[in-house]
Amino acid sequence: MRLLHTSDWHLGRAFHRVALLGAQAEFIGHLVTTVRERGVDAVVVSGDVYDRAVPPLAAVELFDDALHRLADLGVPTVMISGNHDSARRLGVGAGLIGRAGIHLRTDPAAVGTPVVLRDDFGEVAFYGLPYLEPALVKDEFGVRTAGHEAVLAAAMERVRADLATRPPGTRSVVLAHAFVTGGEASDSERDITVGGVAAVPAGVFDGADYVALGHLHGCQTLTERVRYSGSPLPYSFSEAEHRKSMWLVDLDARGGVTAERVDCPVPRPLARIRGTLEELLTDARFARHEEAWTEATLTDAVRPAEPMARLSERFPHTLSLVFAPERAPDDPEVSYARRLAGRGDQEIAEDFVAHVRGAGPDRLERIVLRDAFDAARADEAVREVAR
Repeated sequence: MRLLHTSDWHLGRAFHRVALLGAQAEFIGHLVTTVRERGVDAVVVSGDVYDRAVPPLAAVELFDDALHRLADLGVPTVMISGNHDSARRLGVGAGLIGRAGIHLRTDPAAVGTPVVLRDDFGEVAFYGLPYLEPALVKDEFGVRTAGHEAVLAAAMERVRADLATRPPGTRSVVLAHAFVTGGEASDSERDITVGGVAAVPAGVFDGADYVALGHLHGCQTLTERVRYSGSPLPYSFSEAEHRKSMWLVDLDARGGVTAERVDCPVPRPLARIRGTLEELLTDARFARHEEAWTEATLTDAVRPAEPMARLSERFPHTLSLVFAPERAPDDPEVSYARRLAGRGDQEIAEDFVAHVRGAGPDRLERIVLRDAFDAARADEAVREVAR
């Protein structure tokens, strides 16, 4: 069976101040063409179909167009909701839409109920694990601790239990939206940290022939059977080096996997350039970036006048301007920036406690801080569901 694995469409999202709906529509057209021309048997979309719980009307219309075009091809599609989606909204009409071959899996309670497709070698069971917000689903899965690993492990127990009831030789595909250990994040994914831990081990998915992951925006291979497709378009300058693509996956009679990357259309290249304003405006080595969407980092010791206007004369698609003046290593601002670099909310809060009172938090205080951050994230998740 030949699968096309994609995820993280984020329909309705902009890139800085540039609307991307046209580029997203071009991607949908490319996906449909790939399905038709490459003999795809099933499409899997691993979450974050939309960029927010209540998407703009134009994004909903594009999604509707995508569903109709996929249904017209007669190729089954399995989709799950991601952490940016409203699972309840995305799942409206799932039963009716399923009759057209578009299978929306947004209900955590249904993770053990697969979409079953057939090929010349027998059945392939597709299990959809929508984004599982631990605080909201821990009771459904009967886990004591509201953590990502616990709820995903419980969900996979249901998957394996159902798979054990099926005919011998049944192959399995799992769709999941999660941060799996070994994956490389970018700046454009929403934080899903709970209990100080965001990542889950790939071993959670043991037993599946192929795991189609969503959430991280870079195309990545964690194991032969566990892969991220990444987003089809860039959503931050941290993705400047990404090669945007989908996975074309062949599942053989015994569940063996071979995979090929299919490139996505590039609306405009990204560039991150760095130097003094004078260097950026005159240096010939930056000429190749003049038509790119550009993030410029200025290293001038003193902020120059009207830098964006002046940069736009050479780089008309400059979208982001960063000031990073070159300073001596002992400059207080350099030291502070280094202390914050790469640190999470919990670490920054603990550092603040230590700065204020001269001693960092003890074990119980760290737990209080962690629980406070988790509660804030859970409240945000509840608000997203309610919208």
